[in-house]
Amino acid sequence: MLSLKNDIDNCTETLKNGGTILYPTDTIWGIGCDATNKKAVEKIYNIKKRDEKKSMIILLANEYQLSKYCKTPNIFLKKILATTHDPLTIIYPAAKNLPSNLINEDGTIAIRIVKNLFCIDLLNFFGKPIVSTSANISGSPAALNFNEISEAIKNNVDYIVKNENTQKTSIASSILKWNGKEEIIKIR
Repeated sequence: MLSLKNDIDNCTETLKNGGTILYPTDTIWGIGCDATNKKAVEKIYNIKKRDEKKSMIILLANEYQLSKYCKTPNIFLKKILATTHDPLTIIYPAAKNLPSNLINEDGTIAIRIVKNLFCIDLLNFFGKPIVSTSANISGSPAALNFNEISEAIKNNVDYIVKNENTQKTSIASSILKWNGKEEIIKIR
């Protein structure tokens, strides 16, 4: 338990200093940074060799944080969030309080409210959203476990979570897109 606290402390310090982390999410291993820090977001695009036109998702600890970063969900969407047990990413309209290089060209932002305790604790302790993108070079297959993550990724992040290095990953999240009104489209 002490090493878990050390990981959260070290991740938080790294994030506060504009650094990048390699960490287990509620889906697959991810590369993360402070989602409100434009330069930190740029670092992730560089590490992944990813086109900045391809936006990334952010993680939140709970649904109460949504209204700070996007249009507030309607009652139907809140019911989906409350009853879904599997990882679910929703693309929300009217992104706000986030750097321009994180917001999609159409003004949307993809957000997942995490389900695993490590991410919930990290997000609560850090107090801001964290970027999450798969721990691979853009165009390469996503790593299914820590050992499959390339050295190019491991060598370029500022901190690697140590406590969860043996964790098996699960499947990627389902993705829905909400138009801000009544329409919800299943993307994946």
